[in-house]
Amino acid sequence: MGKGYNAAIAGNPYIVGSFACIGGGLFGLDISSMSGVLSNDAYKNTFGNPGSTAQGAIVASMPAGSLVGALAVSKLADLMGRKKTIILAGWIWVIGSILQCAAVNRAMLVVGRIISGMSVGLASATVPLYQSEITPPAIRGRLVSMQQWSITWGILLQYFVEFGCSYIDGDASFRIPWGLQMIPAIVLSLGMLVFPESPRWLVDHDRENEALEILADLHGGGDQHNELVQLEFAEIKEQVHFERTEGAKSYLDLLKPGVFRRVTLGCSLQMWSQLSGMNIMMYYIIYVFQGAGLTGRRGNLIADSVQYVLNVAFTIPAIIYIDRWGRRPMLIIGTLLMGFWLFLVGGLQGRYGHWGTVDDATVWVIEGHDSATKAIIVCSYFFVCSFAITMGPVSWTYPAEIFPMRVRAKAVSIATATNWAFNFALAFAVPPGLSNIAYKTYFIFGTFNFAACIHIFFCFPETAQRTLEEVEEIFAQGHIFTAWKIGRDVGKKTVQDVLKDGKADSEHEEHVDEKVAV
Repeated sequence: MGKGYNAAIAGNPYIVGSFACIGGGLFGLDISSMSGVLSNDAYKNTFGNPGSTAQGAIVASMPAGSLVGALAVSKLADLMGRKKTIILAGWIWVIGSILQCAAVNRAMLVVGRIISGMSVGLASATVPLYQSEITPPAIRGRLVSMQQWSITWGILLQYFVEFGCSYIDGDASFRIPWGLQMIPAIVLSLGMLVFPESPRWLVDHDRENEALEILADLHGGGDQHNELVQLEFAEIKEQVHFERTEGAKSYLDLLKPGVFRRVTLGCSLQMWSQLSGMNIMMYYIIYVFQGAGLTGRRGNLIADSVQYVLNVAFTIPAIIYIDRWGRRPMLIIGTLLMGFWLFLVGGLQGRYGHWGTVDDATVWVIEGHDSATKAIIVCSYFFVCSFAITMGPVSWTYPAEIFPMRVRAKAVSIATATNWAFNFALAFAVPPGLSNIAYKTYFIFGTFNFAACIHIFFCFPETAQRTLEEVEEIFAQGHIFTAWKIGRDVGKKTVQDVLKDGKADSEHEEHVDEKVAV
């Protein structure tokens, strides 16, 4: 019987850790599949010229499906394994894309987006989980953060497809892009067949020989006696054994002392990533630039594309340096910067704007103040750059690495579901918000960023460059509201430390057995 994966591929940590990121790219494709058609007349005519509330509902249908998909991960990822769940997500996306491409009314479009959303929910929760469990600790943050980079690539590529197709007359201008977005999902589902399963999942399912073989291919060039391989294998077995003695796997485990704190941190970070305001700048950037006074469909599309290019470019430094910079500094600095830029946008809008009419809709708009228009566009660009280099990558990396094995799939799914719950709420609420309270919307999101900064400073410990098992030591330190006191060397172990702990455990078990025998 073969291995069920390609050993040569498994031996390259960057390939094995990054390919699954295509699953993250599906979310990016969806963002642009909507933002790119908001000013498309063919789209408007086909779906009955949706107003702000109706358009919000159409956009929100995808994160609604994603919420369901993310919650399903808690069962599927433990039952089927990480690899098969990612493959399943790809095929579900294909079904959703077909329905969207063929949609003839709002109901069919919404159903297609809900199905695609379920795929995105599955992928967005499982891919970081898979990456965190299969990559070396020294580059884990780098590879998991590529999930965010793949999202930015999905946004960019789909937007340029939308831009090119905007020159086509009729329904083809939006149906072609909606159809083409199924191609990456097909590549993902077929490609994952040659990738290995998570060794941690295998150990947890009493398949230790397979897990050791995969660890050897991943980190030891096929050598099962490699020092790093033995270190990880010993730590995984020790952690899984410990967690099994803690009790059965269930959602009640998420409420246990020590675990509940981490669930709160994971969910909070995903919440803050949505409340940062990035959704405004991605889904509804056309509305933002219209309000800033940028008129003309082609000019708006070009300005939007610049923002998406910056989003891709500024994620690269975060991927390279996330394990060196650390999670805490990136989050604290990022939230401060994002809050600052949003307050500037809101202030400029409030000072120079007024209620006007754009495309037969009443909006808050700036007219006759070219410098203010340019300043708002620049501040929007700076905001996106700030998110891309800080909060964007870390919001996927941190929740994937802080949970114990026994609850990891369930906890990550709950954290990701939190992301989609707030994504759904904001996608639905932002269009009416911009239509009613206009520039004050930016002040609300700016305040959220400053609140996030305070929360992160006091409560989020550093987790960079530790194995998933060493992270346990970090949270064992306590410091629930004084997270800055936990040093970056806490929890780090050598092979000798692990072997010493294993020997001590064995001696303890033998001593207990002798007592029982007596």
